[in-house]
Amino acid sequence: MSNSAEALFTPVSLGELELPNRFVMAPLTRCRAINHQPNELMAKYYAQRASAGLLITECTMVTEGTSAFGNDPGIYSTEQVDGWKLTTDAVHAAGGKIFMQIWHPGRAAHPALNNGKPSVSSSAIAIDGEIHTPEGKVPHATPEALTTEGIAAIVEDFRKGAENAKAAGFDGVEIHGANGYLIDQFLRNSSNQRTDEYGGSMENRARFLTEVIEAVIGVFGAGRVGLRLSPLNSFQSMKDSDPVGLTEFLAKHLSQYNLAYLHLMRADFLGVQQADVVRVARENYKGHLMVNMGYSAEEASAAIESKDTDTVAFGTPILANPDFVERTHKGAELNTPDQDTFYTSGPEGYVDYPTLHSV
Repeated sequence: MSNSAEALFTPVSLGELELPNRFVMAPLTRCRAINHQPNELMAKYYAQRASAGLLITECTMVTEGTSAFGNDPGIYSTEQVDGWKLTTDAVHAAGGKIFMQIWHPGRAAHPALNNGKPSVSSSAIAIDGEIHTPEGKVPHATPEALTTEGIAAIVEDFRKGAENAKAAGFDGVEIHGANGYLIDQFLRNSSNQRTDEYGGSMENRARFLTEVIEAVIGVFGAGRVGLRLSPLNSFQSMKDSDPVGLTEFLAKHLSQYNLAYLHLMRADFLGVQQADVVRVARENYKGHLMVNMGYSAEEASAAIESKDTDTVAFGTPILANPDFVERTHKGAELNTPDQDTFYTSGPEGYVDYPTLHSV
């Protein structure tokens, strides 16, 4: 074993789970769920990577007609529950543990991807730029501002999605509160211009998230629920006037729930906002902290050793290396990710990356 990555191989408690190592597979959109239906190809993909201590699935719709990618999976139908059972059975048979990331994209959905269904958000503010749809690249749609009744309906969708994830055999769920999707659209004040109890103060902007957390905990129990946040990420026209203050507020606020973990993205995809939010979260969050974005195995291990975090989620390294844990253990060379196949529909660049034993 490479001494520079040794801490990653130590076991750790994560909520109600005991993980054999501290490698986590980050949620990665892959667009292989044709017509939003989980399938055998996806089961193979996740099972190949089951040596990581925890797998987190790609973002999965809790509300029908809210696609942001075209072939993103759902968890709102009996058929989808059955389809996801293929994945959980395969991962468990391989000795792994897996959480489903449950998600509502809000204004990142587009009517052209959803049979004309309008998108919704905290406020009627569109994302800048264009989106790929079956009609080609088109401007992002201006969403409808959710009513309080609409918010309550989506909270119920998250609760039902958690119930369906449990029925499908998942070990827990991660609530997607990051990257400019619906929960994040409420949390940050560039997208949330509401004047009711869901807007204004940080407490009000966090109200929707709080309601979702409480609904989902009611299904799985707090020890099997995680949350992902990205207070710095400016992807999809997101920004907050005080990302450090928001991180501190959320870290303190979330501590009361005894979640399985808080999953924090440490940086901005686009480099617009910069701050040390990991330190702020560590100082204020009383629970298991997971971090993500651009960590090498060596940097991740050092962060664990210094107690800056408890686990680290890896994205493209695990995408391109099903045996990332073994390769790290042996100090072996890594496969190079094929970006051209990240969002295509077939097995190429998905389940055909070589392992050490297949080379």
